[in-house]
Amino acid sequence: MRKLYSKFKVFHYKDKIESLPREADNIMPPVHIRIKPTNVCGHSCWYCAYRKDSLQLGEGMNERDFIPREKMLEIIEDISEMGVQAVTFSGGGDPFYYKYLPDAVRKLSDTNVHFASLTNGSRLVGEVAEIFAHHGTWIRVSMDGWDDVSYAQYRGVKEGEFTRVMENIAGFKKLGGKCYLSVVLIVDQKNAPHVYDSIIRLRDIGINSVKVSPCITSNDMKESDEYHKAIFGLVRDQVDRAIAGAASETFEIFDSYHALSWKFEKDYDWCPYIQTLTIIGADMNVYTCQDKAYTKDGLLGSIRNQRFRDFWFSDKNVFFKTNPSRVCNHHCVVNERNNLILDYLSLDKEHLPFI
Repeated sequence: MRKLYSKFKVFHYKDKIESLPREADNIMPPVHIRIKPTNVCGHSCWYCAYRKDSLQLGEGMNERDFIPREKMLEIIEDISEMGVQAVTFSGGGDPFYYKYLPDAVRKLSDTNVHFASLTNGSRLVGEVAEIFAHHGTWIRVSMDGWDDVSYAQYRGVKEGEFTRVMENIAGFKKLGGKCYLSVVLIVDQKNAPHVYDSIIRLRDIGINSVKVSPCITSNDMKESDEYHKAIFGLVRDQVDRAIAGAASETFEIFDSYHALSWKFEKDYDWCPYIQTLTIIGADMNVYTCQDKAYTKDGLLGSIRNQRFRDFWFSDKNVFFKTNPSRVCNHHCVVNERNNLILDYLSLDKEHLPFI
């Protein structure tokens, strides 16, 4: 199986990387866009970054916001014409609660843009599931509980929801198609003893991969690390055992459970990924990244009354108003990738041959 997760993916877009610095005289479209079509979700996870008071993400989010149908179709038309490579639907809320999602993915199916979605899996059925199965690139379902009782406690839903989601997952695989179906297992102190068994159970119902990730409990790195310290060895042993005994050419286990320091500490003053992976919120605002969506510091501008393509190409300076060393001292999924890009761009071209 070829690798699906890698911090080096961006280096396959060399022209894009060369266009990133302020002194470059061109603006290229983002490679990847995350669209948050709605802020509605039927689950209420205790660790949800958009609803947890101790985390900055989502501080200005209105749960009633959604992108109108015609605006969504206009955005898709723009990104297709601009040459954007991929779209991921994400939260805010759960994209499958967005009533115009079938219209959006049907239109995307007629373009060259790859599309994917994050979801809790509760609505992974019907026409929209069929479209994803046969035209989408991947879907990733978030999980935490290991049975009906624990799942209901995690998410504030009725008992039986876990069984329904597992049935939806199994049913999606039976639809055929090439859409890659994965699960992200969000690890905290309660489900830590169940990591290995959860991975095996998911493998057995046909999941293509499981990503094991720590829940983020605080904007403070030390607090989050301290929370996981009590369970770190227990989880690591289970993940290592699962990789050794269950990973195969048809089932990937992506280990993202490790110390969090590389996601927090930043000493650079501009963020390359603002121009690479861009966020459009349900409020029709454009944000720097998924870790600053719906925040004042993350706001780049609004497309409520203008097209996305017009906003994107209008002023390159907007991409440099955010100084990560000052305003991004929190969890950041692209921190390591930013460091790699900045190191690459800092090289003296006269000395490149001396490898």
